[in-house]
Amino acid sequence: MSTAGTIDRPLTYDPTKQASMKPSTSEPAGSAIPDVTTTGASASRQNRTREMQLIPEALARAHMHERLHEAERERRAVRLAVARRMQRRAERASLRARRALAMAVMQ
Repeated sequence: MSTAGTIDRPLTYDPTKQASMKPSTSEPAGSAIPDVTTTGASASRQNRTREMQLIPEALARAHMHERLHEAERERRAVRLAVARRMQRRAERASLRARRALAMAVMQ
């Protein structure tokens, strides 16, 4: 099964091998939409601006920033769970000590 590429995922990234923008056959001949010319399209695709070239790097940096924050949140959650566990253990030890003291006083 061969599917045609989309705008987001073209079949090829080479501008010379991409399909030309011809008017569709389903559209009436005298439609209000003018035909799109492809003059200079390959040149404009190859002449990428510096910002466009840096977009993947910026996305990767934002992704890593988010991953670092996620890891920090997870570390905080683990520390909180450990602290609560230790607090419960200390409370149980305190209750045992109070019971032992009460038993010693009662005898």
